[in-house]
Amino acid sequence: MTSKSYKLETPKVDVDRILSLGVALMLMLIGIWASVSLLEWTINKKFSSINSVEPSQVTAQFREQQLACLAKNIYHEAGGEPFEGKVAVAQVTLNRVASGKFPGDVCKVVYQKNSFYEKTVCQFSWYCDRESAVKPLNKAVYEECMTVAKKVLLEDFRLPSLQHALYFHATNINPGWSREKIGVIGGHVFYR
Repeated sequence: MTSKSYKLETPKVDVDRILSLGVALMLMLIGIWASVSLLEWTINKKFSSINSVEPSQVTAQFREQQLACLAKNIYHEAGGEPFEGKVAVAQVTLNRVASGKFPGDVCKVVYQKNSFYEKTVCQFSWYCDRESAVKPLNKAVYEECMTVAKKVLLEDFRLPSLQHALYFHATNINPGWSREKIGVIGGHVFYR
């Protein structure tokens, strides 16, 4: 019997290949981590800018009443005005609602009456002059006023120059107010 000796050869290790695979694996893991971090940051940034919506107590019927009051006020105060004039009257109405100086409801602002020395004065002259029973006669103009009411009440459409306007009067009268004049739009002068 002859004995053969077997010499175990250690396989030749390609260190460069292992290092390059290790570096590639490490870079791939860093890339995945960076991508996940960027995605997380983007999602958090987007969602942080979204305001949570609280349930509202406003019903569809209430909103329809508010729109009807606002449209009627626009119709009687600025029915013959251009679009901006109609928006201006609507905006003053809503500015009053938000001011804390008037009732906090559109219809209550529109139909507000005050008594001075046994004389009744309405916030909007058409209400005292013609009472609320008067229905709009020009349907096309009323529909345009309703469109404006929706834009201002529901879509927050505003004229930046009238941000603080609470009062107005027709250009053909001079009530002698000492209020700060903001501007003129159409046939109305607006005040702070």
